[in-house]
Amino acid sequence: MKSTTAARAASILSLLLAGLGAGCGGSAGSDSFSGNGSRYGSGGSSSAGNPYGPSASSGGSGASNAGAGSGGSVGAAGGGTGIGASGGAANTGDKYVPVGTNPFIATAHDPLSTFGADVDTASYDIFRRDVNAGTLPVASSVRLEDYVNDFSYDYPAPAVGDPVPFQISLAAARNVFDRQTTLLRVGIQAVKPSPFEKRPANVVFLIDVSGSMQAPNKLPLVQRIAVNALAVLDPTDRVSIVTYASGTSVRLPPTPVAQRDAIVNVINGLVAGGSTNGGGGLNLAYEQAAAGYIDGGINHVILCTDGDFNVGPSSTTELLALVRSKRATGVTLTALGFGAGDLNDQMMEAVSNAGNGMYALISSADQADNYAQNRLLSTLVHVAKDMKIQVEFNPAKVAAYRLLGYEDRAIADTSFRNDAVDGGEVGAGHRVTALYELVPAGQLLALKPGQPAIQDGALSTAVAEVAPSDMVLVKVRWKGLDATDATPASEVSASLAPEHCSNGIAIADPDLRWAAGIAAFAEILKKSPFADPTYLPEIDAVVATQAGRDGDRTEFAQLYGVARTLLPR
Repeated sequence: MKSTTAARAASILSLLLAGLGAGCGGSAGSDSFSGNGSRYGSGGSSSAGNPYGPSASSGGSGASNAGAGSGGSVGAAGGGTGIGASGGAANTGDKYVPVGTNPFIATAHDPLSTFGADVDTASYDIFRRDVNAGTLPVASSVRLEDYVNDFSYDYPAPAVGDPVPFQISLAAARNVFDRQTTLLRVGIQAVKPSPFEKRPANVVFLIDVSGSMQAPNKLPLVQRIAVNALAVLDPTDRVSIVTYASGTSVRLPPTPVAQRDAIVNVINGLVAGGSTNGGGGLNLAYEQAAAGYIDGGINHVILCTDGDFNVGPSSTTELLALVRSKRATGVTLTALGFGAGDLNDQMMEAVSNAGNGMYALISSADQADNYAQNRLLSTLVHVAKDMKIQVEFNPAKVAAYRLLGYEDRAIADTSFRNDAVDGGEVGAGHRVTALYELVPAGQLLALKPGQPAIQDGALSTAVAEVAPSDMVLVKVRWKGLDATDATPASEVSASLAPEHCSNGIAIADPDLRWAAGIAAFAEILKKSPFADPTYLPEIDAVVATQAGRDGDRTEFAQLYGVARTLLPR
């Protein structure tokens, strides 16, 4: 279990510098229903060096919010496709593809920012794994949104039974870390259903037992999760176990959880050896999911692997086609990565997204226990699917904006109300947090050397939906759990006026302060062109102040204290 001792975190942080910037807080506006879409502007921007590593490559590989997928994000430093260019023994051999960094976009040119909801945490899990092993994560492994979304926030939640299964919470602060900009936080809190509301579950554990899974932090942790999962599932739920290495095997057909001893015997009898026929294993897992299929229930495959399929249909494109075709039958998929040295991060994230599931990395017994006890059910129990978020800025209030993270979750603005376009899934109790840095209207943005130019161009012809008095309108579109591809999506929105943003981060709500600090630190690790190591004293203060708030923050304070000593001087 994670430590919850504030004193321990405080002692680690006592050697860190103190300091606090300025900012402000805000509140959410009223909900409303609205409609209309628009095109998105063209992208393309370059980037150079930054204080913490090699210069960034230009024309990033990650998608920006460009409607046609024309690539407006800036290439991330620290690696191209394949193995990252830095890191110690903990991450040597892992495969990462940099997602790039979103640049500022002129609001008058394009007032809309659209992306799919994402609550994956694997990138932050990699940070935890690597720092515990005494090294910083590879820069190209850092997805800022995973870091921010790993933590809980006190967003208001809807009541069970409300027609909208989530609530939008907005806040904003000026001059965070003494920047002459405004930080906007978009928070979405999903409803927390009562335990008795869980639908019947049909769960297939698809377990990699190839030779690379022999390590103590791989197959033994998979077995630990599978056994502990039985305690949170109902006796009438069904569990199947499929393994794959050089060949594939059904170790356990759909079996009621009430037969616990038989299930545990199969799990404990697994041994590793051979190569990795992942594609064959996936097909067999889906066959078992079909055999145990529960109409109106949860039908889910949990892929447990170190993340590299080296036999069979192993390309990401082929795997995505397979997972999407099975998703259409009602079977979803979550990807759990284990250990280090073989992780194919891009493939794992892409496959879980295609399967309407989540992606996380497990590297310790504590994490395995936490996943089984606290995260498994929220992964299985969705409250909304195909969730898309569109943020519309008012050019009269905001001159330019940039989205922090979500580079590989961008959706064309014209696809926001196209219900055939897939969004993201939100599980019971999940929170989605997104941050934007805004340049107020009438203020010039002073870009530093190496930072990308503002994306600008022809004036937008989109019909404005944001009210003239508001700074921003946030629209969320989603489908219910039983919706089909033909079912129209629902939409709700919330707005924020400039007067809800006042100066001083000291008076901003704690959630905004924490998210700001985590995002700034993630940009430093990522070697973003917007990273600034001079913010570290302010980040120190945020971490020290909130280290005892909960176990996750206490753990981060400990990791942060180690990571600070590993940063280049």
